[in-house]
Amino acid sequence: MLSETTAPQKILIVDDDRSVRLVLGTLLRKNGFVPLEASGGQEGISSLRSEHPRCVLLDLKMPGMDGIETLHALKKIDQFVPVIIITGYADIPTAVQTIKLGAYDFLTKPPQVDKLILTIKRAIEAYSLQEALNQLDDTMLGSLESLFGRSDAMKSIIHHIRQVSKTDFSVIIQGDTGTGKSVVAQTIHDLSKRARDPFQSVDVGVIPENLIESELFGHEKGAFTGADRKKTGFFEIAHKGTLFIDELENTPPLLQNKLLRAVEEKRIYPIGSTKPVDIDVRIIAASNADIKDAVREKRFREDLFFRLSEYMITMPRLRDRPSDIPFLAMKLMTAASNELEKQMRELTPDAAELLMSYPWPGNIRELKNVIRRAVLTCRDGVIRPEDIEFIVGETVSRQDNGTFLMPLKQVTLQATRDAETEVIKRALTITGGNKSRAARLLEIDYKTLLTKVKEYRIS
Repeated sequence: MLSETTAPQKILIVDDDRSVRLVLGTLLRKNGFVPLEASGGQEGISSLRSEHPRCVLLDLKMPGMDGIETLHALKKIDQFVPVIIITGYADIPTAVQTIKLGAYDFLTKPPQVDKLILTIKRAIEAYSLQEALNQLDDTMLGSLESLFGRSDAMKSIIHHIRQVSKTDFSVIIQGDTGTGKSVVAQTIHDLSKRARDPFQSVDVGVIPENLIESELFGHEKGAFTGADRKKTGFFEIAHKGTLFIDELENTPPLLQNKLLRAVEEKRIYPIGSTKPVDIDVRIIAASNADIKDAVREKRFREDLFFRLSEYMITMPRLRDRPSDIPFLAMKLMTAASNELEKQMRELTPDAAELLMSYPWPGNIRELKNVIRRAVLTCRDGVIRPEDIEFIVGETVSRQDNGTFLMPLKQVTLQATRDAETEVIKRALTITGGNKSRAARLLEIDYKTLLTKVKEYRIS
């Protein structure tokens, strides 16, 4: 039971009968509550908005706005406020219907005092619990946003995380390398009912094919040459917890068969053993490619895909959520400063803008490397554009003879940049560095000139 607050609880009585309001109000006062009275639906709605009662006692039959309409309106204002219907015997079928519409309970007139007070206390307890859950939910949302970012793309990912973490669904997380798939998998586990049990990660893309089965399912001593001792596999280690399988698309065909069997039977057979081991494991898998393509191309079993894809999450690329880049850069800067024991003060706006303009083919992993290097090499704890300019060099292609060629599209772009740079420099020379006059001379607006001066790094 939740402890009751010391402040008296407000109870709103909505009834067109003044005598009923008077009787109920007297009962509530005697039991330590503060009654609020409303003679009809509209007055009750206004009172809910201004007084924020902890519970509402609502009559069904009222002139004008009846109880059903009032209930709808009250729930639109506060969907969790408990509404107890007070009704006559003839209206019980309608009162039952109100439960489906969101009413907490219903009592017949005249209500028994003990039952009325008990129902109100339970309703307030339920309301207080819901408020606590909402507060926890808001805290969790803020915590996840501080981990992943606040862009619309990441808010969608956070919604998926919160939704699926409450279940035991198998999950496939898709996305480019470095987009944070393993962090999402860990977060789902941490928010799940399995959080106190193991989170075991295995990357099938880096384990030699002849060792993958042993790593996943384990083996008995002497099961094969070199098996000088018994080995417990990742499935057994993750018992009661979560097994995260990275690079799922690289799973060999033979292992896919055994993986399907393990998922379906909830048991594994270590190599060299005829005795099965029961396992209770949630599987979260990650793929750098669209796993459906592998299914269509017969490189991945369709039945295994259906077993593992009870819920799917697709991670956005970093360049598709540029508004998160300064936020992530600051987080990574703090982490790198702790690692390198170097006091950091600032990421300048120009540096942040430069980071946002870069396409980040390596996603967050590449951003992390760039920020670590910048923290190491920057002066006086400030990351400036010159500390990260090495990441935005021109894209080139190396030919077999060792020469470098720039793609034709980029040649045109570079030629335009060079020409504009030269003209802007000439205009600034003529105007003695006055950017407003230079903009008028070039017949462009001042903001466009500033953007180009910054983009072309014209001093």
